Amino acid sequence: MPFVTPKSQQRTYDVIVVGSGAAGGQTAYTLSMEGARVLMLEAGRRYRPEGETPMFQTPDLAPLGGVGTPQKPFGFYDATVDGGWQVPGEPYVRTTEEHAGRFDWWRARMLGGRTNHWGRISLRNGPYDFKPKSRDGLGFDWPIGYEDVAPYYDKVELLIGVYGSSEGLENTPDSPPGCLLPPPKPIVSDYLIAQRARRLGVPAIPGHRAVLTRALDHTANPRRIHPGNERAQRILAADMASRAPCLWATPCGRGCSIRANYQSTTVHLPPALATGNLDITTDAMVYEVTLAADGHASGVSYVDRTTGAHEHASARVVVLAASACESARILLNSKSTHFPDGLANSSGKVGRYLMDTVGSDVSGQVPLLESLPPLNEDAADGHQLYTPWWLYKEQLAGKLGFARGYHIEFGGGKRMPGPGTGSGLEWLTGGNYGRKFKEDVRRYYGSFVYFSGRGEMIPNENSYCEIDPGGVKDRFGIPVLRFHWQWSEHETRQAAHMQRTFGDIIEAMGGKPQKIETDGAKAIAPGGLIIHEVGGTIMGADPRVSVTNQWCQTWDVPNLFVTDGGVFPSNADKNPTLTIMAIAWRAADHILASLRRKEL
Repeated sequence: MPFVTPKSQQRTYDVIVVGSGAAGGQTAYTLSMEGARVLMLEAGRRYRPEGETPMFQTPDLAPLGGVGTPQKPFGFYDATVDGGWQVPGEPYVRTTEEHAGRFDWWRARMLGGRTNHWGRISLRNGPYDFKPKSRDGLGFDWPIGYEDVAPYYDKVELLIGVYGSSEGLENTPDSPPGCLLPPPKPIVSDYLIAQRARRLGVPAIPGHRAVLTRALDHTANPRRIHPGNERAQRILAADMASRAPCLWATPCGRGCSIRANYQSTTVHLPPALATGNLDITTDAMVYEVTLAADGHASGVSYVDRTTGAHEHASARVVVLAASACESARILLNSKSTHFPDGLANSSGKVGRYLMDTVGSDVSGQVPLLESLPPLNEDAADGHQLYTPWWLYKEQLAGKLGFARGYHIEFGGGKRMPGPGTGSGLEWLTGGNYGRKFKEDVRRYYGSFVYFSGRGEMIPNENSYCEIDPGGVKDRFGIPVLRFHWQWSEHETRQAAHMQRTFGDIIEAMGGKPQKIETDGAKAIAPGGLIIHEVGGTIMGADPRVSVTNQWCQTWDVPNLFVTDGGVFPSNADKNPTLTIMAIAWRAADHILASLRRKEL
């Protein structure tokens, strides 16, 4: 496999792609499959899910029973390596530690980035989501509409494999026939939640997740994905045939050695490498985009993390896909006489308008779910059903007090027991020990339900990142980011609405919420905690107020592109990963066309 070192890289490439996650993987895949010579640079180490995924290990086999630690926030078996909200030797600065103004930055220093760990929820943005300012006068419109991105949503779903259904709901786009795999059956708690939620006028429909419920159609899909490119079709057909459907046995956050869910390392990179057009260098910490005398990008400079040496790679086109904040950091650190405030920053908007998903959670206990017979409820690791935003008309009429909506993720059931099973029952039992404690654990096991709201944040001037003015640097000598964060009342009121809604549903189930927080400023999760940060290099129609155009191409440097979530001018309630891949594919198609016309 063409993993190369700084010494074995080619002298120059058609395209350098910085980052290997959803954006980098998709960009490199599209370019490589269509014949471009690509060098991918990944800051983290090489990761091999086929050999590193703990598919069947139980919690008792892990240190501390597999619980989360500062080094492994999501538990010992989580796929993230060398990463988290804190990375040793790679600090960042916050202007405050207060709950309402704090930003936590998650990074994964590994091949495939966050795609090895993510929740696989794959929702399309709807028409409203691309033109939010046109609806309520707040934030920004995208310079593109749903119709521009829809064909790329189709391709991404066909490539990675997404289960779900088309329900014809407002601003919840349907997929064309053949794009979606059948959804899995809900578990008992899902059925009960859906039944009682519908009584309150809250819909519940099959979720959309990048998990294979059956084998992909490796005959038809490649032809739809790569029409007219027989070589790409053959490579992709062979690769799709080697992916197995889900065994319903392992939490997706561990990764998947049988390639049943989407990870860049198991879906994008294998066929791209099979073309012979992709080289990958890991442990390459990019810190600067370099410029030629004509003002075009000439390549990138990076630190080899294994040796500490500074290296350079050259290409006709540079694509930053390192994640929203990391790409902004590279641009802000790429200073020159032509760009004293950072590369592609003539607008002053690099690092500005950071957004995350509004998050708020409630759990509860439901007597109807007590003492059920033993069942295998590992299921699809969640999101068998979910609730899309359902109050568009009321919101547009100004009846809710906040301008943007949220969707609801919920779960429950008898999952694999772990070290936390049986803990935290005092709010129900008052506290017990001995035989009574064991009876309580058996009684309540599987009777809890969990609700998470995931909502839209409106971009604001007070949420941004900049190079730390205090001069803090990481262990490689690279200046670090300082984060500023602020929620508006639209977000805090939305979080309070989530809390009330979740409490109402739990009570409609005959259950008891553990706690309902009426103060939205306390109910809302800190910025970055949901790990959906976007913005910082937003796209727009006016170079005076945006960083990139509709093709993710920077206004100031025509052969420099950003294809990660940094280009989002808004952050819908839909999880951003599917949209990141769709716009990355669209941008890569534009790059290919421009290369063929010798415009780049």
